[in-house]
Amino acid sequence: MKTEMYAYLDGRDRIILPSGTSNFEDAFERWLDPDKTAIACIDMHRGHIGPEEELTCPCPRARAKIPAHNMFHRMARAIEIPIIHVQHWQRYGGIDDLHSRQHNRMANWRVLYELYLPPNPKMDEHSWEGTKWLDILVEEEEGDYYVRTKKRLSSFFPTDFEFLLRQLDIKNLVLTGTMTDACVLSTAFDAANRDFRVIVPGDIVAGGSEEAEAAALLVTSLHLGLVTDGPALIREWYARKGLTAPWELEGVVKMTEASGVLEEIEAFA
Repeated sequence: MKTEMYAYLDGRDRIILPSGTSNFEDAFERWLDPDKTAIACIDMHRGHIGPEEELTCPCPRARAKIPAHNMFHRMARAIEIPIIHVQHWQRYGGIDDLHSRQHNRMANWRVLYELYLPPNPKMDEHSWEGTKWLDILVEEEEGDYYVRTKKRLSSFFPTDFEFLLRQLDIKNLVLTGTMTDACVLSTAFDAANRDFRVIVPGDIVAGGSEEAEAAALLVTSLHLGLVTDGPALIREWYARKGLTAPWELEGVVKMTEASGVLEEIEAFA
């Protein structure tokens, strides 16, 4: 390691990652190689994080972290780490889910949400093609990539996400976006099962609640990949490139300390 790189275990204990030449230690050296890394930003579109009072599937915790996403992605782009925007994207009219002709018709998440979320008629058109709900609300730049056929929770189903990662020769996959306990966690499982090295900056992703978010990060840290903080990743990546990390991150642990949050989150809490 070029920096004092750390990860969280059990969602609580912070440990310094070993740095050396044994097979075990060398694995973490490869895990933090920026030249083999891409960032997948999952579902940061209007249906989840828009400013409207009524959304198709509101994720106010993720909306609050839009500035953190923008800063983290911008710093990663500066050292040529690819950003891939992955979106839940369904055909207009609902044949992919709500009005499927299969025996189970509705996706599991849609049925389960009815058990504990307030009634929301707008959810019927969540992520429908041709609607405003698919507007990406984090910064986009020329050179970013897009995966727009996700129909369920995982970024790998049924998409060409893995194909794109292989063409980019990516080994390390950083997951940002929403929701930590749903699409991020599902993607982390599928990525790990495909032998991608998973990294989740817990200070940037956001879940349905603090409790669900913590549980998802705990599971990730024990079985799927490294859970750390955005500024720590940026510092290590920049050091690997022989560069000094951006001044905004001096003395900063969480990306939100440097980027700030959208204060209007309080109106949705």
